[in-house]
Amino acid sequence: MAGRTDPLVGFHFSIDLQGKVIGFFTECSGLGSEHEIVEHKVVNEKGKEVVLKLPGRLKWENITLKQGITDRMDIWNWRKQVEDGDVEGARHDGSIVMFDQHGKEVARWNFERAWPSKVTGPTPKSDSNEIVLEEMTLTHEYITRVK
Repeated sequence: MAGRTDPLVGFHFSIDLQGKVIGFFTECSGLGSEHEIVEHKVVNEKGKEVVLKLPGRLKWENITLKQGITDRMDIWNWRKQVEDGDVEGARHDGSIVMFDQHGKEVARWNFERAWPSKVTGPTPKSDSNEIVLEEMTLTHEYITRVK
């Protein structure tokens, strides 16, 4: 089938912060932006009420990452930097990179000035066979798909 492009599998991606991969995450969400909608009601020349929908403020979604908990403290140390008041020092540019089944990069989203606004630990249960996850929310100032 000439010209066919298979969709990407969702499990093959990495997180890169200024050239350093920071972990192997099992889930990533929030790769996008949106405009708030401003509704403006007017009466047109025929006397009918019309609702105009105009773009309002542009906002970037927070990026949420989940991973199985390990002995690594990277995201907790990064969050501690913010808790201690050094938000500016904690800001980093980075990328979410997706790969095909052969390990070739096929998609990339670059984000700017990200910092961890939230880190949540696991919810262990004694009767569970599931991998326990920790979650990190990155707040940033810009994201774009570049590939």
